[in-house]
Amino acid sequence: MKDAFGLPRSLLVLGGTSEIALAVVRRLVARRTRTVWLAGRPSPELEEAAAHLRRLGADVRTVAFDALDAASHEAALGKVFAEGPVDLVLLAFGIPGDQARDEREPAGAVRVAQTNYTGAVSAGLVTARALRAQGHGALVVLSSVAGERARRADFVYGSSKAGLDAFAQGLGDALYGSGVHVMVVRPGFVRSRRTAGLDAPFATTPEEVARAVELGLRRRSHTVWVPGALRPVMAVLRHLPRVVYRRLPL
Repeated sequence: MKDAFGLPRSLLVLGGTSEIALAVVRRLVARRTRTVWLAGRPSPELEEAAAHLRRLGADVRTVAFDALDAASHEAALGKVFAEGPVDLVLLAFGIPGDQARDEREPAGAVRVAQTNYTGAVSAGLVTARALRAQGHGALVVLSSVAGERARRADFVYGSSKAGLDAFAQGLGDALYGSGVHVMVVRPGFVRSRRTAGLDAPFATTPEEVARAVELGLRRRSHTVWVPGALRPVMAVLRHLPRVVYRRLPL
């Protein structure tokens, strides 16, 4: 069960090698989280992440999970919930794709959509049903400001995140009153190993996202922006006329 401050004692991460997700887990383990499931494709990286968290004092287990194999989600994730209640599910998997390549080779764009949206819909519904059955818990969905309005530079990725964001909001409404809380997290550009050498306005870090997730859980927020200044900025960008928006250096 969660502690008095709304923080979880048990946690399932969908996307167990995500740099952002692992920053969240480290922060929660430093508080009250003791049992952690890392779900992802079997790999040395997944085992290294598990070993690192064990050194921090958590009881960590891994489970084979492939976002693209929706037919396996019920069985794979069902094993986790069969071991006992899960206080928090962190849906953190996704791929950025390569916009220029994906426009030339649509199969790449389809993979982005299937991973970021279709896979998330499947895993989200499977875990939401399990959380509802146990009568408590939270589902935190890592979305992106890219989903607020598609940019020419990454509209394939942005559209997949727009779908994910809308899905998560609707799922939260569907679970209202069930004891299950859904929180959508919308980070801006995140500096990480994957984005090394790149930068953008309002850039953030995995640790800053983790801090915002913890605060959001304590407040039982429905939506969390990281950094918070992005909320008014995106409110303006979302309503700009297209003729103006497409001229911006975004």
